Amino acid sequence: MLSSIPSPANGTVDLGPLPLHAYGLLLAIGVLVATKITDTRWQRRGGDPKVFADCVIWIVIAGVVGARAYHLFTGYSWDDGGLAGTVKIWEGGLSIWGVILGGVAAILVLARVKHFDPLVLMDCAAPGLLVAQAIGRWGNYFNQELFGKPTDLPWALEIDPVHRPLEYLDRPTFHPTFLYESLYCVLILGVLLWAERRFKFRVGQTTFLYLAMYTFGRFFFENLRVDPAEKVLGMRFNAWVSALVCVGSLIVFLAFGRKGRPYTQGPTAPAGAEPTPAPPTEAAAEPE
Repeated sequence: MLSSIPSPANGTVDLGPLPLHAYGLLLAIGVLVATKITDTRWQRRGGDPKVFADCVIWIVIAGVVGARAYHLFTGYSWDDGGLAGTVKIWEGGLSIWGVILGGVAAILVLARVKHFDPLVLMDCAAPGLLVAQAIGRWGNYFNQELFGKPTDLPWALEIDPVHRPLEYLDRPTFHPTFLYESLYCVLILGVLLWAERRFKFRVGQTTFLYLAMYTFGRFFFENLRVDPAEKVLGMRFNAWVSALVCVGSLIVFLAFGRKGRPYTQGPTAPAGAEPTPAPPTEAAAEPE
């Protein structure tokens, strides 16, 4: 049994003479894997691969810009990092909320230009995003950041004194929230893929089940963390965001299940087009 999880001495991975920031490397790997998964699912849904190829770079850019912008206004220390630190994304500070907001904004704009159903692309992207999150959270491990409260559990994470909050300088081990969230994303991925096949989701349901499930867990992870954060009514701002998004997404998920559009046409059908009716069964085809 583990006595604790050691943290890496630095946040770089040396490839011969070339040192790479682990956070940035894991981010790049996550983006590539998510892109491949989304592209595969998009084509299986009948989407034009050229349309996705034309859109993906803009979606990634919008996601990264949104992720950094959200962090700068909700968790960035301007006193410590200053203006120069705002572009150092390899040191951490990319918020999943910003990724979603930026990515969704780009998808909505591109959907109008390229004439595809934005909800279908979001459904295709949700599993890939979960894989990217599961990979990307290990960047927090290499940076020794965003860990939880002190603990003596066998899987506690060792944190160097320079990275500990002042009130916990005498506590060497903490909850590995990066690991909790990474494993939780893998769990959601399995549930999401199973539920899609088991219940034949309608358009948009995959997206909102992802949001509901992720934010449910994120609420608890957020309240476990000890890094500085904006608070509202005594609770971390992002915990409030998680709770509100969870409830709202669950409502939309259920509403789409009752009145949503079925997957009976390709995602590049004109917006607002009537779905292609499913062929009648033999019983329905025969007049009574």
